[in-house]
Amino acid sequence: MGSIECGGVLFDLDGVLVDSTPAVARVWRGWAIEHGYDPMEVARIAHGRRAIETVELLAPHLDSSAELAELERRELDDTDGLAVFEGAAQLLAALPADRWAVVTSATRRLAYQRLRLAGLPAPRKLVSADEVKLGKPYPAPFLRGAELLGLRPGDCVVIEDAPFGVEAAHRAGMTVLAIPTTYSRPELSQADALLESLDQLQAACVHNADGKVRILLRW
Repeated sequence: MGSIECGGVLFDLDGVLVDSTPAVARVWRGWAIEHGYDPMEVARIAHGRRAIETVELLAPHLDSSAELAELERRELDDTDGLAVFEGAAQLLAALPADRWAVVTSATRRLAYQRLRLAGLPAPRKLVSADEVKLGKPYPAPFLRGAELLGLRPGDCVVIEDAPFGVEAAHRAGMTVLAIPTTYSRPELSQADALLESLDQLQAACVHNADGKVRILLRW
């Protein structure tokens, strides 16, 4: 068992709150085959990274903005198999609405669609791929998330499922709890703690001696 007290929680979306892996894999597999790349290698590089940065890395000769628009269209259309992870709804319900945010490598439109289809509440604060110039593994997305919550970076805990996200959160000066839904436990070994599943994580509000509300996470 472990526990940590924090001011707020920043959630990755895909692989943490919502299981969209089947759809994401199909879209990137199709893109890889069309452009002559190894689908397995593309999937490894793409998960946890902004689509536009994946395209720029793998195919710098292509119009990355046009490719992003097409990839987003395909992901919006492909919702088969999308599901909410067990424990996600309960965990979000236990947190004050102004103390959590979603920080995702998906576009804003795609993120809100997946949250809606999974039956999860729309967060008051969300950082999407559209809003940062450098995505994970750079710290900018998580730093923006802390800013939106009005918290210092070190007062945030991040929930992630990808090595890029773990690296980004650490570079932002945040504690990271990782869930092996997409990557293996050894691949997530740099996280501060590894959970078996999101259902293992419990949250409660506590009041410090100064009267300030804090979040207590237990696993």
